[in-house]
Amino acid sequence: MYKEYRGGAAQRAAGLNQLPFDPANNNGSLQFTNTTGPQVSESALENGGESSKKRKRTNIPPADGVRNLNADSTPMGLPMSDLTAWATAMNNLGMAPMGMSGQPLLPDFDPALGMMTGIPPINPMMPGLGIVPPPIPPDMPAVKEIIHCKSCTLFPPNPNLPPPATRERPPGCKTVFVGGLPENGTEQIIVEVFEQCGEIIAIRKSKKNFCHIRFAEEFMVDKALYLSGYRIRLGSSTDKKDTGRLHVDFAQARDDLYEWECKQRMLAREERHRRRMEEERFCPPSPPPVVHYSDHECSIVAEKLKDDSKFLEAVQTLVTWIERGEVNRRSANNFYSMIQSANSHIRRLMNEKAAHEKEMEEAKEKFKLALSGILVQFEQIVAVYHSASKQKAWDHFTKAQRKNISVWCKQAEEIRNIHNDELMGIRREEEMEMSDDELEDPSETKEMEESALISQAEALKEENDSLRWQLDAYRNEVELLKREQGKVNRDEDTTRDQQLKLLQQALQGMQQHLLKLQDEYKKREAELEKVKEDKAQMETLLETLKEQQETAEEEDKERDVTDNQGNESTTYRICASSQEKEGPLEKTLSCSPVKSEREALLVGIISTFLHVHPFGASIEYICSYLQRLDTKICPTEVEALMSRLQHTFKQELSGVGASLEKRWKFCGFDGLKMT
Repeated sequence: MYKEYRGGAAQRAAGLNQLPFDPANNNGSLQFTNTTGPQVSESALENGGESSKKRKRTNIPPADGVRNLNADSTPMGLPMSDLTAWATAMNNLGMAPMGMSGQPLLPDFDPALGMMTGIPPINPMMPGLGIVPPPIPPDMPAVKEIIHCKSCTLFPPNPNLPPPATRERPPGCKTVFVGGLPENGTEQIIVEVFEQCGEIIAIRKSKKNFCHIRFAEEFMVDKALYLSGYRIRLGSSTDKKDTGRLHVDFAQARDDLYEWECKQRMLAREERHRRRMEEERFCPPSPPPVVHYSDHECSIVAEKLKDDSKFLEAVQTLVTWIERGEVNRRSANNFYSMIQSANSHIRRLMNEKAAHEKEMEEAKEKFKLALSGILVQFEQIVAVYHSASKQKAWDHFTKAQRKNISVWCKQAEEIRNIHNDELMGIRREEEMEMSDDELEDPSETKEMEESALISQAEALKEENDSLRWQLDAYRNEVELLKREQGKVNRDEDTTRDQQLKLLQQALQGMQQHLLKLQDEYKKREAELEKVKEDKAQMETLLETLKEQQETAEEEDKERDVTDNQGNESTTYRICASSQEKEGPLEKTLSCSPVKSEREALLVGIISTFLHVHPFGASIEYICSYLQRLDTKICPTEVEALMSRLQHTFKQELSGVGASLEKRWKFCGFDGLKMT
């Protein structure tokens, strides 16, 4: 049966010495003090260590050896036969010189002076000694000494023996098993011995010389295990009933396990709460709840729907109301007005989209113009490098300068090629977009062609202006050179003449290039005029076709009337006359390369497609374009038709080896001159 022990007042009243520390709140080293005995200390054991490991006791040197207090704390053996040396060492530690049995070694020790009579005092400045002894290293084994209690004495075990075996530590263990108690031992003696380890909650003593002690904290169990192996003697009696060897081990108790499980559940709850708080902190905030429908809220939402800045919030509220089923006969008109106001925002959104698209197109145009300007500057830089690499100027540079110029030239050419490819890719994308637009709306294709020709003409104008500016710059340089010609010595006249010749050659080349550009500009203007004429002709043809369609409808009506009133002879004459009229037409069609109206339409569509692609196109590309109009068209039919019209289409081979490709080009303008 357990007996509860709270506090140490009863023990102090019984005459026990008060401890210099509080065992319930002390996690440090275990210390046992006595007014007449030596002080014993052991390094603190970690609370809650590994349960699977057994408690190990480190071996200590024999009792006839002590530690020397020098700076390195190296052990030095002192024989017990030399009592003077032993007493001197204990005097240096500030302790009374006593033997292993507790008897004083020297009777003339003066505790007030802290030194022995007849022995000179030790100078604190001597090497290896100080006023305060150095601390004991933690890895040094603790020395177990005799422990004197009020009614019993504890003798340490033999240090050469192996440490006592212990069982596996249960989780949350606060209870110890103490065996080997004397037969005459009482609970008061047990409390006197083990109360110094910590606060005792309960003791259960058995009649067979063992008991169970439950402490307040887990670390107190480790302090109690320190006493395992000690021999206990009650008073000064040598009777077997008053002696025994303590065996302290872990004990398994349901109360300890229950408290440990409660503690673990509390820690788990705290961990779950912490994780939940972290998840809630990182989760986005939930949207505000939607208000319920009422006439007042309906009027507020209707006003918000008219405001562009609050439209999104009001639309979400409107959708929620409709999904909840708030629409009925009484509120149908209100909902219809709100839906109508939501519909009115479509035009605004389309205008915003168009404005953004316009801004995007303007940004693209600015980027393209800036890129073309950069390319022009790169071309000028590359021209500078090429002119510097000519022999007349190249011979005057050093090897290092030549190397730098060649490296710079290669870098500039690579960057120029990259930018040129990027610009060509942009132009190809624009051409593809133009071809897609042609498929969608054939009436807009001509306008796109005209705009493309106009943009090309504008690009040619810009190039013409840039070339003119370059010519002006060259002329200014020539004039400056002519002005400085009189100031320079005669030796430099020859070099200036050469430079003038080079500049004149460059001017001639620029002029020729300018003339070529002007010719191309004139050709593009002529093509633009031809396109306009073709457009006018197509409009006249459309008008004539409409008139013919109207006349054909009138003739059909007249024929229906005549068929009802005529006879068989008239029908026979009409058939004969129609056969005579169709005869020459079939003859003309059979002799021409275009055999039917369908092939004529194909020729017109292919010619317009190839006119937009001046570099030509493969037969697969042409057929993919035609199959969007009519899926029955096959490549062999198209290729046979184009091969028959040699003056309208021509086939060219481009590429080398595996990249060899056949391209068809439109040559109708040249074929018209030849025929």
